[in-house]
Amino acid sequence: MTNMVSASLSLGEKMREALLPENVNFLGIGVNPSFYTSLIVAGALILFAVIVRLIVIPRFKDVPGKFQSFLESIVLMFDNMNETESDARAFMGAYVFSAAIYIFFGTMVELIGLRPVMGDLNACAALSVFTFCLIVFFGAKANGLKGGLGALKDVTVPISMSFRLFGSISSGLLITELVYNYIFLSFGLPVIVGVLFTCFHAIIQAYVFAILSSLFVGEAAVPSVKKIKNKRKSDETVA
Repeated sequence: MTNMVSASLSLGEKMREALLPENVNFLGIGVNPSFYTSLIVAGALILFAVIVRLIVIPRFKDVPGKFQSFLESIVLMFDNMNETESDARAFMGAYVFSAAIYIFFGTMVELIGLRPVMGDLNACAALSVFTFCLIVFFGAKANGLKGGLGALKDVTVPISMSFRLFGSISSGLLITELVYNYIFLSFGLPVIVGVLFTCFHAIIQAYVFAILSSLFVGEAAVPSVKKIKNKRKSDETVA
């Protein structure tokens, strides 16, 4: 009985450590271990972007090769997420692409033993709050002060986006920890489970965040006159 309780407590401690790890030191300030991962991922992505811009893009041809076609297809996919013809479209294409890439690689680093960036609620909240600021900004730009104030009513957007992203990444950490805790499952299966959960969460959460950001900002950025016309067209179609 004592052994069972000890094992249960041990599992609980492991789960807690996976979800709420102890802070590490950064310039005398206690930070989540994911902070160091975020610096590594951001630095690697910036370096890769500089290399692509200075070396790869100048060599692009009229007849694209495989790598050029791959890059162009990804950029077009994210650019077309915001279908509204507004000032927000050009900016949002670049933003959602950057956010999705950051979320994807910030999650995939778990495969090399690093704690995922989105395993810290602060990182999820930072992205979500920035998206909300864009909703307010482009809403105000399209419809004036009224548009900006109208966007403020959706204050639950950054909260829901933050917890959705954090909950999904954290669930992968907890499930993987559960599998590792049982000896009879610890031969081969943890590797499969870990890889599947990591890849699944990285792809799905990056895509979902990009889609939601594009939809929310795109809707706020549409001028009210266009919204009325679109509503009338939809009413006529239904009639």
